[in-house]
Amino acid sequence: MNTEFTPYYAVIFTSIQTTTTEGYAEMAQQMEDLAKQQTGFIGIDSARNEIGITVSYWGSLEAIKQWKQHTDHLVAQRKGIKNWYAYYNVKICKVEREYSFKERFN
Repeated sequence: MNTEFTPYYAVIFTSIQTTTTEGYAEMAQQMEDLAKQQTGFIGIDSARNEIGITVSYWGSLEAIKQWKQHTDHLVAQRKGIKNWYAYYNVKICKVEREYSFKERFN
């Protein structure tokens, strides 16, 4: 069992959409694909019902800063504010420990 753990960062993006969703799914997929290509990107989890929650994981605060300032991401942010989001919130957290469980199927 590997007991070493390297802390990393989570960017928690919560949102409520407007009634206008045209183009949103395509842009969200483009941003996920682009984020995966960035230095320091670790992974992503996402769910959407009435409230959307996307958590992206990064190796450093500098990687997060670079992603926030990426030209294509800036365009997506502006479109989100103008067209798709009635509300959004971003939290950046340091992950110092994690636990998981996976049921085994035979």
